[in-house]
Amino acid sequence: MIEFKKVSKWFNGTQGKVTALQGISFSVGPGELLVVRGPSGCGKTTLLMTAGGLLRPNEGQLNLDGQDPYALSPEMRSRLRARTVGFVFQQFHLIPYLTVRQNILTGSLAVPQKEASEKAHQLINRFGLQDRADHVPSKLSTGERQRTALARALLNEPKLILADEPTGNLDEDNAQTVFGYLSQYVSDGGCVLLVTHDARAAAHGTRALRMSKGRLVD
Repeated sequence: MIEFKKVSKWFNGTQGKVTALQGISFSVGPGELLVVRGPSGCGKTTLLMTAGGLLRPNEGQLNLDGQDPYALSPEMRSRLRARTVGFVFQQFHLIPYLTVRQNILTGSLAVPQKEASEKAHQLINRFGLQDRADHVPSKLSTGERQRTALARALLNEPKLILADEPTGNLDEDNAQTVFGYLSQYVSDGGCVLLVTHDARAAAHGTRALRMSKGRLVD
C-alpha cells in the first residue's frame, strides 16, 4: 500500500539545515497496522505528511498505492490522496461551526458521491454518535470529537489511514475505543500507518517500529 525507499527530508532554517528524515525505508500493506513510536521532534509527523503526499522528500522515492505521488501533477496527486488516504489527527481538525454530520460529510467534498449522506448516517450509528449528530464540536466530549474525525476519514472508504497521535488527547477508555475501530478497519483489509509517542499503541499494531532523530532504529 505504501513504500518508502531511502527517503530523506530536510529543511533550511536560520541555524542551517535541519534533517527530519534520514534514509527511511519500510513498507506496509493491506491488513497491517504499523505503529511508529518516538519522542516529539524525531520526525514522525514529517514521515506521515510525506506518506500522504503533502510534503515532497528531498531524496528517495515514495510509492502510494503503486504510484509515486510526487511524480504526478498537483491535481492528480490531490485526486490520488482523496480516493486513497484518510487522515486522523490528535487535534481532530473539525470545523467548529459544522455539526457532527456535516463534519463527516466534508470528507466527500474531494470525492463527490451520491450515497455520501447514507454512508455518513451509517458511520454515525457505527461510532455511537446518534445523539450527537446535530451538535457542533464544542458540545462534544474529547472522545466524541475523535470518533467524529475517524468517521470523516472513513467516509470515502480509503485504502490507507494515516493517524498522527490519534489517542494523544484521550483517556484510557476512549483510546481503547479508537484502537478497536482501527483494528476492525485493518481486519477488513485496510492499512494503517500510525505515529505516536504513546506506549499503549504498540500493543495494538501488527508491527511496531521506533524512530529517533529521523531514523528508524528498530
